[in-house]
Amino acid sequence: MGYKLLFEDLFETDGLPNPRLWHIEKGGHGFGNQEDQYYTKRLKNVFVKDGMLNITAFKEDYYHRHYTSAKLTTKGKQSIRYGRVEVMASLPKGKGTWPAIWFLGDNIESRGWPLCGEIDLMEHVGQNPEYIHFSLHSEGKNHHIGNQPTAFFKIPGILEGFHEYRMDWDEESISFYLDGKHYATFRKDQQDDEIHWPFDQGFYLILNLAIGGTWGGQIDDTIFPVSMKFKYVKVYERSE
Repeated sequence: MGYKLLFEDLFETDGLPNPRLWHIEKGGHGFGNQEDQYYTKRLKNVFVKDGMLNITAFKEDYYHRHYTSAKLTTKGKQSIRYGRVEVMASLPKGKGTWPAIWFLGDNIESRGWPLCGEIDLMEHVGQNPEYIHFSLHSEGKNHHIGNQPTAFFKIPGILEGFHEYRMDWDEESISFYLDGKHYATFRKDQQDDEIHWPFDQGFYLILNLAIGGTWGGQIDDTIFPVSMKFKYVKVYERSE
């Protein structure tokens, strides 16, 4: 079994991200985690320059929030179901940062979270530097009830330079890799239904830099501005 490129972004055109691939989300309602940032569509918070996508957070008053950042999704533009995803990214440093590369089920509007499912290809919280988290969430297994499939590893040097986060996904399992090294695989149990394994449908990709919140924790105001950067996003479907 091989893979065939479904879509990619090499961030070759300066300015706002490619609107054919990306939706820039706007809002500051906490996103279910009491997050402290307001996501904007401003060029200062999200832009492509010199072959890199930048998501930059600032300490600034904006509406009812005191921090701004950005969140990109492929919702309504590109859907992923099985295959391989590769994202080359550099992570920000500092307490209060909460960068993530993750996915939500296309049916979130009709089914809601967590029934739609969530796949976390990478999460990092600045208060625990160099620990990378891989997780799945479903109606039957999620962080609110503390039983989600999850794995985390201390990766010395992960906050320096760019690293590739990869996910391989099929009907039976989801596997996570960092710089080509396998770190975790979560498998579907034979008895799992949609409540426990909603990962047999289309998902959309999310890139964001949250600030604070229930997991991001206390914020160090001296770190701003702070950026999460990307060199590429490549999404493959399976080729028999």
